[in-house]
Amino acid sequence: MTTPLAEKIKAIIRAQGPISITDYFSLCLADPEHGYYKTREPFGREGDFTTAPEISQLFGEMLGVFFIHAWQRHGAPVPVSLAEIGPGRGTMMSDMLRVIARAAPALYEALDVHLVETSARLRRIQTQTLVAHKYKIAWHDSFDTLPQNFLLLAANELFDAIPIRQFVQTEFGFRERLVGLDAEGALTFAAGVASLDPDLLPQPAARVPVGTLFEYAPARDAVMAAIAAHIRRTGGTALIIDYGHLATGFGDTLQAVREHQYDPPLAHPGEADLTSHVDFEMLARRAATEGLRINGLVRQGDFLVALGLIERASALGNDKDAITQETIRLGVERLAGAGVGKMGELFKVLAISSPGVDLVPFQK
Repeated sequence: MTTPLAEKIKAIIRAQGPISITDYFSLCLADPEHGYYKTREPFGREGDFTTAPEISQLFGEMLGVFFIHAWQRHGAPVPVSLAEIGPGRGTMMSDMLRVIARAAPALYEALDVHLVETSARLRRIQTQTLVAHKYKIAWHDSFDTLPQNFLLLAANELFDAIPIRQFVQTEFGFRERLVGLDAEGALTFAAGVASLDPDLLPQPAARVPVGTLFEYAPARDAVMAAIAAHIRRTGGTALIIDYGHLATGFGDTLQAVREHQYDPPLAHPGEADLTSHVDFEMLARRAATEGLRINGLVRQGDFLVALGLIERASALGNDKDAITQETIRLGVERLAGAGVGKMGELFKVLAISSPGVDLVPFQK
């Protein structure tokens, strides 16, 4: 079985030679005709994956609590913008705004909401989800057009969808990994000639066995630099949540997800979501280089529990029927638990701020 995008990629390779993982990643997600985000509904049971806000309202509520505390710790500045990059269906923003309106009405009245979203289809869905807040909301095609106000920024599962480069250790050192064609004309991985700056590696290349992979994400670094520069200018706090690792290391994390199952990355271009794990050490290093305070770099489960996830779940389930209470419990377990199918350990949380303040739940 092949896909229309697979045939297009093969034609490109036959005409121009093997392509980088970055180019393959970009084509799979953003090709204007056959790209995954142009043609598929990725979210929910009918899609290919489920994000934390779709699992339980508790996720967005806890983020709302976090941003209330952050705003207060910064001295309750106004005007204030609450923004989200890649807001999906608008579910997380809706849950955050509900908590903010109830628990911090002064913040709710002062803030305006900005959604960075390029998909016209998703904007229509977000408009419906957030109809109760419609007079506060503005949409942006780019992060660059956000107003220069004090900023509270959320980015959940943003960085994993930004393309990476991969390098493989060969007898001649690390060389860029490419996508080419095998003898039968099928897509396959191959090593190219482009080398890697050895200073980027977590340990000397001489100690690394042939075949070892290293992932480098300059595009993610650039996005992080842009976020940090904006917050340095305006003041504020950004919260970044994604699956990934706390420390830079070796390994192949390129993966595709199709119909809630893992799929070989080259199997169904354009019909599967393509992602890789996020290197949070790299993101934190960039933010620190840009002069921001690193408030926290922790596992998602620890973050949510410290914010009061268990207590909020108990209150939400109080006086509810047994089925509703079990649904709430399962949501908590999936958001904060460890193990297969759970997000508590796999997903990490990074909070960055300017000026530097101690933020709940990262206070010492």
